[in-house]
Amino acid sequence: MNKRTHRSWIQTLALGFLKAVTAVALCFTLLVLGSSFSAIYRFRAPEPFSGPDIFNPYRHLDTALCWKRANFHTHTRVKGPWPPNECPVWPQGTYDSLRGYGYDIVTFSNHNEITRHPFDTALQVNVYEHGYNLFKFHKLVFGSDHVIHYDPLLPVLASHKQFQLDYLGRTADIVQINHPYRTIGTSEPHFRKLSGYQLMELDSGRGDKNEYWDWALSAGHYSFGVANDDLHYPNRAGYIAVRCNFLCCPSARYPDIRHTLLDGCFYAMRVPDFGNGDWAVKHEKNKHLPSLLDIGLKGSEIYLRLSEPADRLVVTGQDGATLAEAEHTDSLRYLLRPEDPYARVTAYFPEGEVLYTNPFARYDASRADSPFRNDPQPVNWPLTLLYNLLVAALCAGVVFLLYQLFRKK
Repeated sequence: MNKRTHRSWIQTLALGFLKAVTAVALCFTLLVLGSSFSAIYRFRAPEPFSGPDIFNPYRHLDTALCWKRANFHTHTRVKGPWPPNECPVWPQGTYDSLRGYGYDIVTFSNHNEITRHPFDTALQVNVYEHGYNLFKFHKLVFGSDHVIHYDPLLPVLASHKQFQLDYLGRTADIVQINHPYRTIGTSEPHFRKLSGYQLMELDSGRGDKNEYWDWALSAGHYSFGVANDDLHYPNRAGYIAVRCNFLCCPSARYPDIRHTLLDGCFYAMRVPDFGNGDWAVKHEKNKHLPSLLDIGLKGSEIYLRLSEPADRLVVTGQDGATLAEAEHTDSLRYLLRPEDPYARVTAYFPEGEVLYTNPFARYDASRADSPFRNDPQPVNWPLTLLYNLLVAALCAGVVFLLYQLFRKK
């Protein structure tokens, strides 16, 4: 091969490589743009809870039914190449592992797939984790009989997120926002805008303050708090039985679960990895967790009583402010002042357990039965039309570039 031929061969190879890289970049851009069609919203201004009445999420507390331990965010091995297997263990094995730690309710929330209960159809809960996007803005969708696959790959705008919540809510009983601490783009402005969900996943591994929950609550977006293992590895001690919920619920059947999750009579909990890998210690310690014995509202006074003393009890309110604290006690009383839109309680125990109550919030009982706002965010129709025309035009432009790249000359 002479020098001229060799140089020509290298140039051809380089041009081919550049062409392939350009094609991949254009295809990815087309995929991002094609998944970005969305409504554009005119978000309502934040409005703190107000009204003469106080919503008590524990108003239907029945100690005869309490408490059932639950994990709702559970991954298992699935059949087929898609969705990808994020857990090496089949549903039966995962269920048995959680039952060994005292879980009464286990739901399987694999990505974009409704997983069947391994042995009892009466315990079937249709729930899946929605989201392919690169920012990990994931949601749990309860009660839908089919999976919705549409998901913007790069949900940059608050409108992208709101459109997903609204779209999922059309066919779901409950929508839960997952692991905000691990979601790229978790921001205070977005959480002060978003609505259309009922549950917020707490304590997703990077702290117990749950600022994002207070951002939303302070803006008047009410939700209940849940804590889940987000279990992928039931064979690793640090990943299983470290977060859970305790429901005042008559059974593990979906109608009872749905009613309780929408009613609020439950609390969430962080649990340490007892034993640091010693499975016997971990199992034994999980049998003796602290619990709520009583919680409720008398007039404007929140009260609670625990099964054992906590190192610290903290009442959190508007904008995450600490309203009250108590140390080394198993009980608490807090008088919700007229200027307090809401209050929630966190209990910190000596061995590292952390207990989170649902928020008590002001509302007007003559106008609504809870602080939840069910009216959707208003859509800005002219801006929606312009935005989607722009996205369509950009998609057409990318298709034209791909055509130009591969057309015969």
